[in-house]
Amino acid sequence: MLVSITDLLVRASVVTSTTAPTPPDDDLITPGVVGFLVTFLVAVATVLLVIDMVRRVRRVNYRDQIREKLLIEQAEAQMAAEGSATDAATPDAATPAAGPDAAPAASAPTADPATSVDDQK
Repeated sequence: MLVSITDLLVRASVVTSTTAPTPPDDDLITPGVVGFLVTFLVAVATVLLVIDMVRRVRRVNYRDQIREKLLIEQAEAQMAAEGSATDAATPDAATPAAGPDAAPAASAPTADPATSVDDQK
């Protein structure tokens, strides 16, 4: 058995050393025009997808900024409305305090919500 393994190794080395390598066919190695076109189309598709993604991300960011500005404006308007309501409820230093000697203030007539417009005529 030892002889047969060495014999096989010798035969294998003789067979491989006697055959000269042939250069491979260029059409089998290079991708050619078809490979170039496929690579070019993949690159173009990638660039278009990146441009679209950037546009969409920018649009989302702008919408978020506008939403934040609107929320801030609404909060400021609400605070101003609450501030004017509390200012109207508290007497100013410029208006005289109503005491027992003060004359009754003339007020505009208020409409009763239970009466209709026809009842007021």
